[in-house]
Amino acid sequence: MPKILVTNDDGVHSPGLHAAVHGLHGLAEVQIVAPLHQQTAMGRSLTGNKQSAMQAVPLCIGGREYQAYACDASPAFAVRHGLRCMQSLRPDLVVSGINYGENLGSSITGSGTVGAALQGAGEGIPAIAISLETSIDTIHEYTEQDWDVAAHFLRLFAGIMLGGRRPRDVDVLKIDVPCGATRETPWRLTRLSLDSYYGIELPGASLQSLLGDYRITKAVAQGEPTDTDVHALAVDKVVSVTPLSLDCTSRERFSVIRSWLGGE
Repeated sequence: MPKILVTNDDGVHSPGLHAAVHGLHGLAEVQIVAPLHQQTAMGRSLTGNKQSAMQAVPLCIGGREYQAYACDASPAFAVRHGLRCMQSLRPDLVVSGINYGENLGSSITGSGTVGAALQGAGEGIPAIAISLETSIDTIHEYTEQDWDVAAHFLRLFAGIMLGGRRPRDVDVLKIDVPCGATRETPWRLTRLSLDSYYGIELPGASLQSLLGDYRITKAVAQGEPTDTDVHALAVDKVVSVTPLSLDCTSRERFSVIRSWLGGE
């Protein structure tokens, strides 16, 4: 059977991760390597407790026993460390999620869920980053959610990723499932919105303001293009599937950039 490495940024005990494992059962051999604790918004940072090693964490998911491994590190570092330290761990696919809270628009560079998937892709392993739309006050807590539909779409696209040759320059599929979706909800191929989607407010901003004073909000910008991930999920309430590439190079012609920079 193929192997799938399941990870996340919410921690090894997250119900979302457990739902992902349950949804993938039978499709592949599932291996779990995740941060030991909550690591939301860590992006692709490679940070962690330097004294931390992989810890065996027994999990019971769907009546089945799993031997998970966790490390006190950021999601990307946990993936990297797991791939380096566990000689038998060479998965055919990395799955990051299912995340509490949608990951949309230009703010995804701060997402630990996406960061872990990009780390897998950077190791030459195709990846999926999957998130479920939830309210902002659930992002840092293990609240009760209905994971069934997100797990359904995860299994669908994981099967596709495992089943055939990927198009060139598709390293990660970013999947965002709207709250209230059903298995019959359509999915749409989308591009990343240039809007950050998540707004950040700092009331009474001053030099004395604390990092903890920020308030996070959600807002869809006026005129949001209909082909973006933000419009698909937040406006049309369909499942957004965004292909991501490790290549962050500007798409402008080099001749234009060279002229701008004063080159020949």
